[in-house]
Amino acid sequence: MFDGPKPNDIEDWVCVFERGTEYEVEAAKNYLSSLDIPSNILSKRDSAFSLNVGETALVYLYVPKEYEQEAREAIEELDLPSDSNVDQEEE
Repeated sequence: MFDGPKPNDIEDWVCVFERGTEYEVEAAKNYLSSLDIPSNILSKRDSAFSLNVGETALVYLYVPKEYEQEAREAIEELDLPSDSNVDQEEE
């Protein structure tokens, strides 16, 4: 029925990072900001429930399309703990 959560399509923006916790995405956003790479966070976390599993729990980091490659390379260098929920779904 579902083939996993997917980031929203936003014109001229691309999702470069997704996690189940806001602090990980905030850390990546702050790192990109230090490199002068603009970014925005889209959270699908349901504030009424404290869920961190499934499609209603993911937090996404978007950058303008022209910064995609630079942002992906920077995030690869960033040493953040992996989110087991996202990693399991990708395997």
